Order: sequence, then structure tokens, then C-alpha cells
Amino acid sequence: MDTPETDRGESRPPLALIAGPTASGKSALAIALAEETGGIVINADASQVYQDLSILSARPSPDDMARAPHRLFGHIDGAEACSAPRWAAEARAEIAAAHASGKLPILVGGTGLYIRTLLDGIAPVPEIDAAVRAHVRALPVADAHAALAKEDPAAALRLAPADTTRVARALEVVRATGRPLAEWQAHKEGGIGDRISLRPLILLPPRDWLIARCDTRFDLMVEQGAIEEVRTLVARNLPPLLPVMRAIGVREIAAWEAGEIERTEMLERGRLATRQYAKRQYTWFSNQPPATWPRHRDIIHNNNADDIVTLLR
Repeated sequence: MDTPETDRGESRPPLALIAGPTASGKSALAIALAEETGGIVINADASQVYQDLSILSARPSPDDMARAPHRLFGHIDGAEACSAPRWAAEARAEIAAAHASGKLPILVGGTGLYIRTLLDGIAPVPEIDAAVRAHVRALPVADAHAALAKEDPAAALRLAPADTTRVARALEVVRATGRPLAEWQAHKEGGIGDRISLRPLILLPPRDWLIARCDTRFDLMVEQGAIEEVRTLVARNLPPLLPVMRAIGVREIAAWEAGEIERTEMLERGRLATRQYAKRQYTWFSNQPPATWPRHRDIIHNNNADDIVTLLR
């Protein structure tokens, strides 16, 4: 890849970003870009960080990963929960290492929270007292929202009364710190967006094509070993609320293995969960990133992948 000084008059080191919903062709494009530029592929998918989820997370195959250096894929044990700040710190280190070796870091994934945390930083909210958190999380969401209306009225107006997770987060923060969450979020730390030259591309292929790919992908995962992967994971007796246990396909296959549902229902549940996840990602990447980030709305074929790779160089 040309140096940023020569190709764009930019002194900051480059970072390529290929993002979009699951099954949109991100991984293949990232590998193609890495092969052409000698770059390093860095994972930005919350499921692909777990070593227990090779198949169900659609992690690149060993053959694909051998085509270019890959980082942050399958490096965390499922008994741990990887947070956005942890991933962002690891990604910053890998990006810095790539730059130090003269390589192009290529960020690829569909976890918007990870990408936003890396680029924009995160609010430096102190660790929430365990007793405060336990009390807030035990409240019915209606009660929590009513309490929030008194303690952080602006947040209560901003959040839907039924949004259990966000209401609880806003309430626990204001109770534990004495400051509204919005005040903390106004002073984010750790973002690298102003220190790199970002070359982003969002893949948003036609929805009907994407949905068909999601259905085919889940069926193929089951055929290629997802059942054995879930069987091994369930045998570990991990807490059910860990991210690895809530990954798409785990609960569906585990329910079938336990005899609770038929195979046909397991497959349909898995397809449905995959489609719903892709739709949420599609909506997020359509609306949340800056309007200046290019959106590619065609299907990635071998005959146009080279053109897109050239745009990202």
C-alpha cells in the first residue's frame, strides 16, 4: 500500500475498515485486501473473539486465515466475557503493531459497539458498586424508569420506558457516581479516530440476497460441525448469561440436543435468529456511521472485489 503521505497528503497512519451485517462478504474482502497490500486482518466481531465459537461465529477457515495474518480471532476463552473496552484496547495494540511493522491494519467485523468504542473512545464511568448494581437490576423496568425520572430526568425522557438494559444502566450510574450517564459520555477517552487516516467501507447488499445467505449459512454451519461445537460448549457448564452461551445457534442447538424441540424447529429458530441479527446490523450500519462513510449496496462478486479493494487502498 502507498504511504498516506504520497497517496492522500495525509500524515496519519492508515486504517482500513470493512464493516456490515453478517453474511455480507466482509471476511473475503478483507482477506483480498490483505493479500494485495500485505496487510493484517484484525477482527471486530464480538462472537469471533471466542475460541469456542469457530463455526457458529463464521470465523474464517484455517485455510483462509493462512492467506494473510489474522489477529484477535478465537483468542478468548468462552468462560470470560469480552467487553468493548477490552477489545478496543487489544485492537489499539494490534493496530499500533501493524503500523510499526509498516503493514496496513484491516479492521473487519459487524459489531458496531466495538468499532465506535475504538474510534470514539468510551466514557470513563467508574466501576459500579456491586450492591447498587444488584439493587437496580432487580427492579421491574417500570419502577426503574420511574426512579430514573426523579434522579436523571433527561435520561428518562430520552429512554424508552421498556428499555430494561439502558434504563438500568442510566439509573445505576447516577446512583453510584452522583452524575448522569450523559455527563460521563460527554468526555470519552481512548478513541483513535483523530490519530489515524480511516478508509472505511460499509457493505449493505440487497436485503433479499442477504436474508437468503443467512438461511443458507446457518444450515451449512449445522452440517459442518456446529452441533459438535455446541455439545462441547454445553459440557463446560458455563454460566448461561456469558456471551458465548448467548451466541446465535447455541441455545437453539442445545434445545434440540436436550430433546426439547425437533430438528426442523431448531433449524428454523437458528435461521430466524440469524436473519433478525442481520437486520439489526443492517439498520445500525445504514444509520449510525457518518454519512461520509461509503456504503456499497451491490453484491460482492470476484469480478468487482478488485475494484473495491482498489478504493480502500
